Amino acid sequence: MKFEYDTNDYIRKINKGNSYFDTFLNKENLAAGILILKPGEEDTQLPHDSDEMYYILEGDGFLKIKNKDYILKKGKAFFVPKDTKHYFFGNKKKLSVLYFFGGPDN
Repeated sequence: MKFEYDTNDYIRKINKGNSYFDTFLNKENLAAGILILKPGEEDTQLPHDSDEMYYILEGDGFLKIKNKDYILKKGKAFFVPKDTKHYFFGNKKKLSVLYFFGGPDN
């Protein structure tokens, strides 16, 4: 079982690949990963089956949760309840986010 993760490795993997996110931990009760959006890139995620927490590593833009837009900046954290419509948008800089699910990432 792995106990240590270098998020820089997953950021490099995303930058070289075709997906804008990578779930590096996926267990029954917890999942974690990195999401990166380039300026103008669309966030296509749908509501999840688990509660979710986002932590902004860098970048700008907005997170829409239900019908409200939240301003993003480094160091902010956001909670999104399961089955809630949400997505990132409007970033003018590269947006990097650490996320956690209160269950597996299905």
